[in-house]
Amino acid sequence: MNARRRRIARCWAGSIATLALAMVTIAFAAADDPEADRTRMIQFFEARFPDMPLEDYVYGAMISSPDARAQYEQIMEFPPFLNDLDAGRKIWEKPFANGRTFADCFPNGGHSVVGNYPYYDERAKQVVTFERALNRCLEDNGEAPMRYGEREPMGVLTAYARTLSDGMRMNIEVQSSEARAHYEAGRDLFFRRIGQLNAACAGCHMHLAGRIMRMEIISPALGHATHWPIFRAGEELMTFQGRFNRCMEQMRAVPYGYDSVEWNDLEYFLSYLSNGLPLQSSVFRK
Repeated sequence: MNARRRRIARCWAGSIATLALAMVTIAFAAADDPEADRTRMIQFFEARFPDMPLEDYVYGAMISSPDARAQYEQIMEFPPFLNDLDAGRKIWEKPFANGRTFADCFPNGGHSVVGNYPYYDERAKQVVTFERALNRCLEDNGEAPMRYGEREPMGVLTAYARTLSDGMRMNIEVQSSEARAHYEAGRDLFFRRIGQLNAACAGCHMHLAGRIMRMEIISPALGHATHWPIFRAGEELMTFQGRFNRCMEQMRAVPYGYDSVEWNDLEYFLSYLSNGLPLQSSVFRK
C-alpha cells in the first residue's frame, strides 16, 4: 500500500509540474516583447524566493545554500584556477602575425564589452556570442579560428577575456524583427520538452530551482548568463554552452553542439533575462 501511495504521489506531482510548466509557457508565449519576458521571470522568482535581492541571482544555486555561498567566498579569495587565467592572458596579449592582438578587435581594448554579448548581427544574419567574436577576430587578422568547446586555447582565453568585463551590467539588445525571431527561438527551446526524460530547461531551472536533484541544488534561470565560464571543483573548465550540452546529455538527448544556431539562440534568450545584473566571470562551482 505504501508503495502504491508513493506511485500515486509521484503521478500527482508530475501532473502538477506539467500543468505549472504549461501555464508559465503560455504566459511567456503571450508576452508582448522581451522586456515583458524578463519582468515575468523576475516576478516568478520573487514569488519563489521573496526575500532574495535581485543581484544575488548571479550566485546561481548558492542563493539556496548559505554554507555553499560562504565556501565560495572563501575559495574565491585564492581561486585554484589562476594558472588557467594566466594562460588565457598570455593568449590574449600575444601579437598576431600582423602585430595586432585580441584587444584591438574590441572597444576599450576588450574591457567592459562582454555584457553586450550575444548580439544579433544584422549583416551576417546570425547571433554572435563572445566566443564567436573571438574567432572572428582571429579570422579578420589572418589567423586560424579556435575550436569551440576545447579547454585550450578557447576555454582559457574566454575565461580570462570575460574577467575584463567583471562588474559590467548585462545589456543585451533585441531590436529588429530578425533578432526577435532568434530570441523567440531560444525562448521556445527553453520551454520545450526534449529527450527520453521528456524534460524542459524551464522545468528544472524555474519550477525546481532551489531544490536538490542528484545531490546538487538546481540553479535558477535568472542570472544564469552572468558567471561563465565556471571551474567545477576548481578544475573542470565549463562554458555556458558546455553546460547546455551536459544538460542535454542528462535528459538523454543529443546535444546540438557548440556554436550551433540552437545554442546561440538559447544563450541570447537567457542572457537577455539577466539584463541589469553584474557580470562575475570565471568562478568556482562545486
